[in-house]
Amino acid sequence: MKVSIFGLGYVGVVTAACLTKAGYEVWGVDVNEDKVEMMKAGRCPIVEPGLDELLREGSEKGRLHATTDAVESVLNTDVSLVCVGTPSKRNGSLDLHGVETVARQIGEALRLKSGYHCVILRSTVLPGTTRGLLIPALEAASNKRAHKDFDVCFNPEFLREGSSIKDFYKPPFTVIGQESNRGGDVVAALYKGVEGPQERTPYEVAEMVKYACNAYHAIKVTFANEIGVLCKSLGIDSHRVMDLFALDKKLNISSAYLKPGFAFGGSCLPKDLRALMYKAKEQDIDIPVLGSVMESNRLHIERVIDQIANMKRKKLGFLGLSFKVGTDDLRESPIVPVIESLIGKGFKVRIYDADVNLASIFGANKKYIEHEIPHISTLMHAKLDDVIRESDVIVVSKPDREYKEALAPYLGKKTILDLVRIPFEAEAKPEHYDGICW
Repeated sequence: MKVSIFGLGYVGVVTAACLTKAGYEVWGVDVNEDKVEMMKAGRCPIVEPGLDELLREGSEKGRLHATTDAVESVLNTDVSLVCVGTPSKRNGSLDLHGVETVARQIGEALRLKSGYHCVILRSTVLPGTTRGLLIPALEAASNKRAHKDFDVCFNPEFLREGSSIKDFYKPPFTVIGQESNRGGDVVAALYKGVEGPQERTPYEVAEMVKYACNAYHAIKVTFANEIGVLCKSLGIDSHRVMDLFALDKKLNISSAYLKPGFAFGGSCLPKDLRALMYKAKEQDIDIPVLGSVMESNRLHIERVIDQIANMKRKKLGFLGLSFKVGTDDLRESPIVPVIESLIGKGFKVRIYDADVNLASIFGANKKYIEHEIPHISTLMHAKLDDVIRESDVIVVSKPDREYKEALAPYLGKKTILDLVRIPFEAEAKPEHYDGICW
């Protein structure tokens, strides 16, 4: 397979070096003549340990070419990788001029080409760019149809400066955004022998996962720094705290909680966040990321209220009242303010939760019910099927297996708002079945 790489910046050069090492013939394409001349000579236009050797080896073996002529490169290759930069504009939006320009150049070359070609976008772009910008530009310039006359894929890169060669050969995963299996197979072939799983997805998932990763990395750095400045103000060794924090691979360093769904609640998280914020205020320290968490959680609850209210169907059935499966703890359960708000708006509410047995509740939970939500306790029903059958809209707030089995016969028939995404086995999402953030 012969590969053309558009854009000899960091990602393009690393990709070119690693693919020539893997035995592919590579054509580097750039408008910068200095970069092109360096690549022709097997010299690296960026500073990165190991790249010079790979490029020199590729050049000596006749696998590495470089040109400013886009048409020449496309006509001499089977695959084109678009690796041009997408810098920020002043308002935060992306400058996609480079992507659009290259798409037109490749399209003009495809107009002259009779054989099959696959275009792979690697530049970091927001969801919708491949489908909404790249493909239309290619089709307009080539006068051909994507996925019929040529294929288009999106393949995000996860290369870190300073360790890019290692990252290329040992990625955590390889993501292939595809519309056709034929195109996806071409991308997969480029990574033959590369370690790690390959995941094939729609374009938009592949585009979004890069942003999800980078946003999470930024949050982790900021989280550690905010905990650190608070620790320092209290004379605590922040590195020791975070070393211990990282030992927890069950919840802290894991996929736990990373499932879009409903708000958090319970007797610990809200209380401890408030206490931490109070302590920071005492120390005259501003920790805005942690400080925004409770407000973000409140807004998520408001989204649920608005989504249900906008359905304009008055008979509501709630499956789940406590804040999680296996507990009768109602303190700061996020579904409680949802129910209270909707009752105030005139909705008729029925509630089922086998974990909350009003006759056997005692202690803090009993006191909470008697003093904070006595009106809600009167809406509890003992039979799950009665609540489902007698309600126009069913709201699921806990991933209880009992709910899954009871709701199965009503899929596609009842309106169901599933806040936790119960894993039904249906091949496609049933009609009238939706979530709040999925």
